Amino acid sequence: MAKKSKKVTPLMKQYNAIKVKYPDALLLFRVGDFYETFGSDAVKASKILDIILTKRGAGSESETELAGFPHHSLNTYLPKLVKAGERVAICDQLEDPKLTKKIVKRGVTELVTPGVALNDEVLNSKSNNFLASVYFGKHIGVSFLDVSTGEFLIAEGTKEYIEKLIQGFEPTEIVYNKRSSKEFDEAFGNKYYSFRLEDWVFTEDYAAES
Repeated sequence: MAKKSKKVTPLMKQYNAIKVKYPDALLLFRVGDFYETFGSDAVKASKILDIILTKRGAGSESETELAGFPHHSLNTYLPKLVKAGERVAICDQLEDPKLTKKIVKRGVTELVTPGVALNDEVLNSKSNNFLASVYFGKHIGVSFLDVSTGEFLIAEGTKEYIEKLIQGFEPTEIVYNKRSSKEFDEAFGNKYYSFRLEDWVFTEDYAAES
């Protein structure tokens, strides 16, 4: 006998369509006066933020974990998520709910990561907040960017030299291309908070366009 497909409400259908675009981020989904998290994101958020984990549609086929907080508390909770090493996608309502009879349009308005944050509560005003990018070629290339001050520095050299720079600049996040996962692990292990990006991000054509 075939299993019944899980019923999905219009709201969750919209949520799923947005979440699939940000699979590696914790999605804060604005619903009315609250930012809600669902599923595994809700489990993580409840632990990090010490907020109640409940269930949406409890007992129904569309049951899923749920945890949320008032939208005006974003500046209190966002820093805690980022400092816990989470990449956070903030999904806002893009129209006034009172002006539509259909489901409110929503979209991600900001992606906040440990290395890319402008929120004063996340940043330490006494020190830089560098995002580093490492590229493995004939030599190892590295760049450091602080989006809050505009400082941008680049260098290349041996593994020992690059690691010395990383230790000196203390980036809060290091990005590198997926193809170089093995080289990155061999060079730096898990000593730093890091995130793998698609290989095309590091191509010369894309870099020139950017």
